Amino acid sequence: MDKTKRKTVLAGNWKMNKTAKEAAELIDELIGAVGDAGCEVVICVPYTDIHIAVEKCAGTKIKVGAQNCHFKKSGAYTGEISTDMLVEAGVSHVIVGHSERRQYFGETDETVNLRAKAAVEAELTAIICVGELLEERENSLTESVVSRQVTAALSEMTREDLTKVIIAYEPVWAIGTGRTATSEQAAEVCGYIRGIVENLYDKQTAESLTIQYGGSMNPSNAGELLAQKDVDGGLIGGASLKASDFKALAEAASV
Repeated sequence: MDKTKRKTVLAGNWKMNKTAKEAAELIDELIGAVGDAGCEVVICVPYTDIHIAVEKCAGTKIKVGAQNCHFKKSGAYTGEISTDMLVEAGVSHVIVGHSERRQYFGETDETVNLRAKAAVEAELTAIICVGELLEERENSLTESVVSRQVTAALSEMTREDLTKVIIAYEPVWAIGTGRTATSEQAAEVCGYIRGIVENLYDKQTAESLTIQYGGSMNPSNAGELLAQKDVDGGLIGGASLKASDFKALAEAASV
């Protein structure tokens, strides 16, 4: 498998952190830290930070993403944000199906698919999250869970659609827990995901798909994780909120 055939993407998921003022300060630091990174860098910020993030990142290599989107263009969906709103705001990426959305806000495989299709239709790059619970891994269900999630998320998508898709493997047991999948575990599941995509589409489509690892990636383990042949970057939580840590990860992703 030739990693040069696909893009390495380091995406920071800020989650529910940083006011607009705090975001402006962090972005100033990030521009100096990762503005010339050798990989693609995206910061997925809270909705209230999008305007300042787009303004600050204009003219830099840093792209701005959102953390969710709705699948309808408009309507009576209090608290939701449409893809058209994100596009007009200057967003290029959007996270879909993060485990925290599934766990706390009722996301299902079906709604993840609907959101992903809406994002791609709007010409946004959808970062689709998949991953198993600790109980599922301990019961040897990782492959069945990941297969179900990937297959459902890509339902009714074409090969062309997949040029606007990134899949992020995030084992739920490693998100925000300090526990990290070993490089072997990450490589195994990311490779398995690539195999699913090959079965659904073809080898060329699978080889060109960016697959990230997410789950407590930090400066001390990033090099080993990102060196794996099927790991094409990371979806980063806590480490994306510290410019020095994010810079270390960007350097590891740029090798």
